[in-house]
Amino acid sequence: MAEKNFSMKRRERKEREAAEMNKDVKELKKEEEKGADGAEASGDGDGAAEQNGDFQVEPMELPPFEIIAGDRINPFTFKFQFKNVEYSSGRNKTFLCYLVDDGNASDGLQRGYLEDEHAGVHAEEAFFTQCMSHYDPALKYTVTWYVSSSPCAACAAKIAEVLTARKNFRLSIFAARLFEWEEAEIQDGLKALHAAGCKLRVMKPLDFSYTWDTFVENEDEALNLWEDCKENYEYYHEKLADILQ
Repeated sequence: MAEKNFSMKRRERKEREAAEMNKDVKELKKEEEKGADGAEASGDGDGAAEQNGDFQVEPMELPPFEIIAGDRINPFTFKFQFKNVEYSSGRNKTFLCYLVDDGNASDGLQRGYLEDEHAGVHAEEAFFTQCMSHYDPALKYTVTWYVSSSPCAACAAKIAEVLTARKNFRLSIFAARLFEWEEAEIQDGLKALHAAGCKLRVMKPLDFSYTWDTFVENEDEALNLWEDCKENYEYYHEKLADILQ
């Protein structure tokens, strides 16, 4: 009986999340169209984005929409991409917010975010090529990621290789959602990350608020968490615990 009630509850949640996703996608398209109209009106969309500190786009000679790097995420984009729903169709990007402490107090923390379109290099791999291009084996790095979804199998394998090779590199990953967690290769990848010393966690409600305050152009507005945020966290937390046990 308990298993039947759980299945019904899960099905009901998926139906509710599907309806919410359709609404979110429509609102996201409106925001993107509004942004596009504003860029056309200004006559220089890229320049306006840089002045506002929203994000910086790769030069046009590179493949478009591969990797976007920046300092602050658009608030509506954050609410859509980081929403910890189980039914996550339509959320086909990875947003990776990062903090890097290299032990040098005078330099302070390195902070920013990466966004990918899964057209080429994923955000996880781009972090090591773009944000860690001046890696120094003499330093001790403490790195924290807040990601919209956990790594795919290929990225998990590459991250595990880096952690195995760089003993001075400590990584913590806080994921809003678990990417295709039911797939065996995804589970193997998460286990490999864990074995390589990566601290894997699912984002709690407080983590969403912290990420909002630290990485989002929020205009000093507090994050109003969505319905079922805590319930969805508990769901993913249980699944990750089962995988890593």
